[in-house]
Amino acid sequence: MAWNVVIAGGGFGGLQTAHRLCRLLPPQSARITLVNETNFMLYTPLLPGAAAGTLEPRHVVVPLREQLSDRVDLRVGRVLGADPAERRVSVRTLHGDVNELRYDHLVVALGSVSRTLPVPGLAEHAIGLKSLPEAIQLRNRLLQSFEIAETIDDSTERASYLTYVFVGAGYAGLEGLAELQDFAADVIEHYPRCRVSGMRWVLVDAADRVMPEIKPQLAAFATRELRGRGIEIRTSTTLQEVTDTHALLSDGERIPTRCVVWTAGVRAHPVVAQLGLPLDDRGRIPTDKFLQVEGHHNVWAIGDAAAVPDPAKGRKEAAPPTAQHATREGKVVAQNVAAALGVGKPRPFRYRTLGVFVDMGRGKAVASTLGLRWRGTPAWWLARTYHLALMPGWGRRARLLFDWNVGLLFGRDTAELGQLGHPEGLPPAPAPPAAPTRAPSGRSTSP
Repeated sequence: MAWNVVIAGGGFGGLQTAHRLCRLLPPQSARITLVNETNFMLYTPLLPGAAAGTLEPRHVVVPLREQLSDRVDLRVGRVLGADPAERRVSVRTLHGDVNELRYDHLVVALGSVSRTLPVPGLAEHAIGLKSLPEAIQLRNRLLQSFEIAETIDDSTERASYLTYVFVGAGYAGLEGLAELQDFAADVIEHYPRCRVSGMRWVLVDAADRVMPEIKPQLAAFATRELRGRGIEIRTSTTLQEVTDTHALLSDGERIPTRCVVWTAGVRAHPVVAQLGLPLDDRGRIPTDKFLQVEGHHNVWAIGDAAAVPDPAKGRKEAAPPTAQHATREGKVVAQNVAAALGVGKPRPFRYRTLGVFVDMGRGKAVASTLGLRWRGTPAWWLARTYHLALMPGWGRRARLLFDWNVGLLFGRDTAELGQLGHPEGLPPAPAPPAAPTRAPSGRSTSP
């Protein structure tokens, strides 16, 4: 009898789980099904590069069908919910049908979405930096703001289009702001009026320093680097309101701006709450050290959607939501699912963070590897080397190398492609020409 293994989610963890299961399980012993909303895996750490013109957007995604074995049945669709008692998962396909997938073992790897707060105007006027469409939207917004500002005579109004506010000073926020500011510093040379007016970049965070996840010395270096570029850093400050013309901060300052970027953390994908599984206070699925969901012997959870006990903190806190953790969790959960099916032995999740890399553009970065701290150009080189090694597939790695080297030689691509993928449609057919009228005598009235 062939076992049914369903993997919900095709990110770092889900893709790695499918890879490892194909190696561990004999071909006829299991049917492996992977469900994902898109037919690609997004390499999220490289999103800032795609937004800033350093990388071609297609090169920061990994087509799943290229990477998956023929043994894996890829279903592109949205998970709607699950019934653990009946062992089934509900999936809405691209065609609009709802299919019920039966499973003997389920691996939940649904990832996360941006964590938002009830800030007035946030959902209507701010931009996230969690998905590829958001990265491209941000790039287009920046370029459009230059185009608009270049045509405005009033200096005060022009300044509002050249002011950019990032909320959230974690990895995503700091890398996103640094890359975009670096990109804008290159692009503004093509806009004489904007160049004279100058830009304003503001980074806001509720914490007392940037990137609390890394050592204070590295965070201090990153702060000095950003301030050296003229970027304002407002710690112990929150966003109170967003409109289409300004951002109001908790210190009372009302910043005129047309671009607010929200990068203040992530939360588990909302559908996780519809799976009939226990959740912690942050909406994640708690697991034991074997990545098994409490109370469900055939359900497993990994990645941002799971609260996996972190070995580095005595298993008293959850592991951080990073790509390197999700990838290692995928390997371990595959081995434990195989063990549950009679192949091999289970093993606990023991991975501890080996390094942290934060790319800040302009050949600068901060990094920590095996207790060693790096900063500046050596850290930047290490960061790019790490991402190159982690990117699946030699073809994808070659594309990254090509993009990076072209950028070093010729600069960034400054094209604004706001209409890409959104054509206006075919024009209506012209009306047929009117038949000529004739005089009663039978002669035409035309001259």
